[in-house]
Amino acid sequence: MRDLFDRITENKGPLGKWADQAEGYFVFPKLEGPISNRMHFRGKEVITWSVNDYLGLANHPEVRKVDAEAATAYGAAYPMGARMMSGHTSLHEQLQEELAAFVNKEAAYLLNFGYQGILSTIDTLVSKNDVIVYDVDAHACIIDGVRLHLGKRFTYKHNDIESLEKNLQRATKQAEQSGGGILVISEGVFGMRGEQGKLKEIAALKKKYNFRFLVDDAHGFGTLGATGAGAGEEQGVQDEIDVYFATFAKSMASTGAFIAGDKEIIDYLKYNMRSQMFAKSLQMQLVVGALKRLEMLRTQPELKAKLWENVNALQKGLKDNGFDIGKTQSCVTPVYLKGSIPEAMALVQDLRENFGIFCSIVVYPVIPKGLILLRLIPTSSHTMEDIEITLDAFAQIRSKLEQGVYQMAAKTVGSTN
Repeated sequence: MRDLFDRITENKGPLGKWADQAEGYFVFPKLEGPISNRMHFRGKEVITWSVNDYLGLANHPEVRKVDAEAATAYGAAYPMGARMMSGHTSLHEQLQEELAAFVNKEAAYLLNFGYQGILSTIDTLVSKNDVIVYDVDAHACIIDGVRLHLGKRFTYKHNDIESLEKNLQRATKQAEQSGGGILVISEGVFGMRGEQGKLKEIAALKKKYNFRFLVDDAHGFGTLGATGAGAGEEQGVQDEIDVYFATFAKSMASTGAFIAGDKEIIDYLKYNMRSQMFAKSLQMQLVVGALKRLEMLRTQPELKAKLWENVNALQKGLKDNGFDIGKTQSCVTPVYLKGSIPEAMALVQDLRENFGIFCSIVVYPVIPKGLILLRLIPTSSHTMEDIEITLDAFAQIRSKLEQGVYQMAAKTVGSTN
């Protein structure tokens, strides 16, 4: 028998093993100042492309005013207790009703957090006799929800409808044996690569196979569709989504989430989702703030219009300059370059220190070895000047990468350690 902590000492994990070199700079960086297109990193102003404040609401004066007034009126504690016991209010109900109407569903239910919310939704929807079929590139919160499932689960290749159908056939046989049902899960927008899930094609398979459809639309809510109701609205299949999930952490620039669907299904989740039944209610300050944010989504379409003006300018500029931005169909803008992890670290340091550009870096094991992904999140707060500066910086760092400058810098750093 070994000590439980031996494994932790011997294996820090795929990201933890880089902690000594990365912490405080590449991971757990400290961005300071008001959330905006430009913030401060290690004492320098940087153009910020890593904050999911799509509609620029985080520091919008109308939002800040309502947030402050709500904090004064209710404090940070009210209401105390779980909603089922003592934490329910008419404002919680109002927000749910307005959210349901906004995404064209019968009912909605507030959740405290996005990650916890989708995980718990999956756990509550299925029993051990049911089968889950989900996209292999699903977000970690979906994967963790699926891991709680005591029954069978199958993955299909990313956005591959042929692969999905093969796995639906497997799932159908399994469900017939177990007497259960089938839950298919996709994201509305895959947050790393920016591709929309093939919701329309998945929904079409409901005519052939008996399954229910859950969509995590964290990045689509507020950014896609004629009204901002998300990827389902964008693709014309919102009615075919049985359980719609979105978080407040992106377009709403806040904390919290919600699920929406037929009233019978939402009522079941409301009375059976353990993470909400036994957790403190979403505090009033956040509820009041979310009502204001939702009102602005409905009544100020210019916020989304400005967002997409910036998205289109950035993505067109990158493509015109020969950059590979994959198959993004959303605001999420990935830029793919070829290089090693040490080269990626040297490149990003150059971007931040010498060009004043702060964006997220993604490397193996999240993406294949030999690739560097720089992930840009345009918002309505960005300016054309920000975009022009960034395009020029990216042209320069690509040239330096191809000339081996970062490879040499990585070797120099390695030799001094």
